[in-house]
Amino acid sequence: MYTLIIGNKNYSSWSMRPWIALRAAGVPFTEQKLGLFTEKFSRRLGAVSPAGLVPVLLDGDFAVWDSLAICEYAAERHPEARLWPQDVRARARARSLAAQMHSGFGALREALPMNIEAHLPGIDLPEAASQDISRMHAIWQDTRAEFGGGGPFLFGAFSIADAFFAPVVSRFTTYGIPAAGPVRDYMDAVLALPAMQSWMQDARAEATFVPEDEPYRKHR
Repeated sequence: MYTLIIGNKNYSSWSMRPWIALRAAGVPFTEQKLGLFTEKFSRRLGAVSPAGLVPVLLDGDFAVWDSLAICEYAAERHPEARLWPQDVRARARARSLAAQMHSGFGALREALPMNIEAHLPGIDLPEAASQDISRMHAIWQDTRAEFGGGGPFLFGAFSIADAFFAPVVSRFTTYGIPAAGPVRDYMDAVLALPAMQSWMQDARAEATFVPEDEPYRKHR
């Protein structure tokens, strides 16, 4: 049995990605949640990961850190879960998109921090963030058009690529980012995913307010 160490579900987008991937694929694990910016967070992670960040997957006494590395590890250990598309070109594109999300869209991340419990439409967006939003919409629409004929997700069936974009879907929902047509349909499919529903329900039930992750509010 794996243990996945995560941060607060309301805020930790990096924790959400492997959690959603594992849960949606039916890979069993237990979760250990640590409060962000707490002494316990630093102490526990310092004992298992040199990065000192969530998420961390423990497979017995073996630790895998970084969300993309965890998802790749799960895909290799559980090929039956089909966490990547089976077609070689679709799989290459899915990996490209997950890596792009992993390292890019900094302006979007900064302007729209993940906050599932909140509803904050109408905030002023810097131009760089607006450009990231347009790029994101184009990625979703173009990928669905090319690879998504077999189901509601980017590559038809759910994949790691969808797990990597799940926090963005959450962000767009929190901040009321307009979406229509195939983009809206894709967002609705991600929001309806049982794993996503479970994570969001837990996030809304959290009673912790982390000021460092709430630039637009003084209290929850």
